[in-house]
Amino acid sequence: SDLRQMLATKSVENIQFLPFLTTDANNLSWLGYGCLKEDGTVITVNAIGAALQTLYILVYLYYSPSKRSVLLQVLLLLAVVVTGYGYFTVLVDAGRRLTHLGLFCSIFTITMYLSPLADLAKVVRSKSTRCLSFPLTVTTLVASSSWTLYGLQLHDPYITVPNVPGIITSLVRFWLFQQYRSEQDKPYSPLPA
Repeated sequence: SDLRQMLATKSVENIQFLPFLTTDANNLSWLGYGCLKEDGTVITVNAIGAALQTLYILVYLYYSPSKRSVLLQVLLLLAVVVTGYGYFTVLVDAGRRLTHLGLFCSIFTITMYLSPLADLAKVVRSKSTRCLSFPLTVTTLVASSSWTLYGLQLHDPYITVPNVPGIITSLVRFWLFQQYRSEQDKPYSPLPA
């Protein structure tokens, strides 16, 4: 929906850039993990995710009035990715590389899933779920549940464990949508039939 909004309005107003950037970094990290593990599912999903997030970043950059700030953040991401690649290929021996990268990816994913909790205080204070995306909540629940089940099937704690917070935070957001129903958020009333 953010991409659609940017293309329709030709503006990045009210759209945060950081989620695109962190999700791209997350996808690239898991892509590296999938390549190291030779797991086609992890590779495919994260290659598509990284491509889509890169597209979002490019569209955001195109419509952003402050291109310099966006470019600096992208360059910082690239520096982190290159540094991480160097660390995992040069400094970590091959026998421990998968474990180190799995742990890094897990921590990064957990922080991504917990980051929307920062909006919870605003939701409770305003008694409005306007700042929460219902489709994103549904998608997060489905994706994190799927990855949790996949990780359990593979007996891979690096895939299983970081996705559990995604399930929990989605359930908390569903509860908030239930507590603060969208009718309360609408500044208009429906027309009589």
